[in-house]
Formats: sequence, C-alpha cells, structure tokens
Amino acid sequence: MATLQDIAHIAGVSTATVSRTLSNPDVVAEATRKAVLAAIEQTGYQVNHAARNLRRQRTSSVIALVPNLANPFFSQILAGIASVLTPEGYGLLVADTQAGPDPEARLRQYLRSGVADGLILFDGTLSQSVLDLSKRPPVVAACEWHGDMLPSVRVENARGAMMAVRHLFDAGHRDIGYITGPGANVLNVSRQDGYQAALASLGLRADPSWVYEGDFTLDSGALAAARWMADQDRPRAIFCASDEIACGFVGAVQRAGLRVPEDVSVIGFDNIEVAGHITPALTTIRQPRMLIGERAALKLLKMIETKSLEGETEIIPVELIRRSSVAPPPHPR
Repeated sequence: MATLQDIAHIAGVSTATVSRTLSNPDVVAEATRKAVLAAIEQTGYQVNHAARNLRRQRTSSVIALVPNLANPFFSQILAGIASVLTPEGYGLLVADTQAGPDPEARLRQYLRSGVADGLILFDGTLSQSVLDLSKRPPVVAACEWHGDMLPSVRVENARGAMMAVRHLFDAGHRDIGYITGPGANVLNVSRQDGYQAALASLGLRADPSWVYEGDFTLDSGALAAARWMADQDRPRAIFCASDEIACGFVGAVQRAGLRVPEDVSVIGFDNIEVAGHITPALTTIRQPRMLIGERAALKLLKMIETKSLEGETEIIPVELIRRSSVAPPPHPR
C-alpha cells in the first residue's frame, strides 16, 4: 500500500508538501500540485480519512434531527442537505428526536458525544436550556426555530398563511376556517397569526368555532373533517396548516359523499410530493424544501469552519401553487 513517503519520492517533494496538497491544495503551486496528484494516481494512494479527521479533531459528520422520520415533508430537505455536505466530504446522519421517552436527553447526548461536527435541528419543541451548553458543536435550526438562540433557515410562515386566505377570498369565499398544527408549535403559531391577520385585513368573520384542532398529520385532518361536517354553520373554505392535514381532510369529506371543491374548497401548506397527485390536486403554499436544506447545510459548514456558534437567520419566500381544490362557492353568502 502506497504511503505519503512514496508519493513524496515520486513527485520530488517533501511529505509536508504532499500533506498540504491533500488538505489545502489552494496554497500549493500549480506545478507542484499536478506532480503530487500524478503521483497519487500512479500509486493508487488512498487517503486515510479516519486518521485525517483525528488530526483535525473532526468527525466529518453532521446530524439532522427531525421530529418524525415518517413525515414525507423532510425528504427533499434532507436531500438538499446531502447535496451540499457530500461534495465537501461530510456524511449525513439522521435521527428522530421523538424516538424514545426523553427527547431532550437524546439531544444532550448528541451535543456532548462528539459524534458529529454539527447538528441541523428541525424540532422547535425542545427547550432552549438543552442548547445552553458551554461546549457544544454548531447547531442550525431549520424550518422550526428557538427564539433568537440559534441561527436558522425558515420560510415566511405568516405571509404564506395570508396568501392562502387571500387566494380563497379572491375565489369568492368569505367564510374561511383553519385546521391548526400542534397548539404551541412555532409553525402553527406563526401560520395561525397569519390566518387571523388576513381575516382582519379583509374584513372577514373570525369565528373561533371555525378553528379546528390538528397536529400536522393525516389522521388529524380526518378528525377535523368530522367536526367540520357536524357543524351546522360550517365554513365553505378551509386553510390547513399542512398538506398532510389537507389530504386527510379531503379524503374524509369525500368518503362522506361531499365534493372538493364544489362543497368545500381546501388549501394546504408545504407542497409535499403527494399534493399534486390526489384528486382533486391540492392547492397549497410551497416551501422550497431543497433550498432550505442547502442553505441550512451551507450555514452549518461555515460555522464549523470558523469554529463559531453564531450565525444569521435566513427567511426564504414561499409561493402559492394553484391547483384544483379551490373554486368559487356555489351560493355566496
């Protein structure tokens, strides 16, 4: 097996120059760099990444912590993260924060164990005190956030909700309900604030009974549909805090013999893959999920390289995706 000394002998340089070429090629003269790379190709030399990481006190790994691995929302975000990390020589580990009885203990373990150079955290329900450690790797919050404690990458949640309500209003709807996410979740709070702000700005009725409890899941959408169908004074348009909720809602009302959008218009949030493939195709607010992952990974890599725990928050615009689940009400009130 070839060694650094073999490479140095063939290239006619010192072992230190070979090492610099491998670790920081931009500081090596072009002719020298070409000679070293030619020698590496000639000998078939393989870099010992484990030894290099040990010398650099790096693991070359990043952990993404998501609150529900079964949620399809995270797939494109994780792909975006990997697309940035892989070319830089980093591996991506993925773990579920809600697996096991004590999510905060698991997070402390990841922060203290040294198994990764940085973390991307998608769970905003964990307390800030867990992150207040004197020695921990860099952490970037993605999608959800923790006040101003961590740099984050997220979208315009409140504005997206306002866009959804405005779209329903422009279609002729004046009675608009909302199916929530988990009550204290920062995404739900922000989207519900946007929903209420839009109703106020448009002069629409804000009926508390038209706010149906949900939790970002298909089942919660179906349960909300049952409550909606039992309501004699039900709204004719529903904004859902997530596409999964919307899909669950649509399926339940259709099984009950009602039609979307003829009997009720529905709009979601996220633009997950299935949104365009259900019947009718779901109108929704698109989060650019690949971009979220890419930006979060770039932010984290910069923090790792600069050995910093601080960074800026980036808020990414959302987009209204018009499909077939919204139509004018048949008999406007």
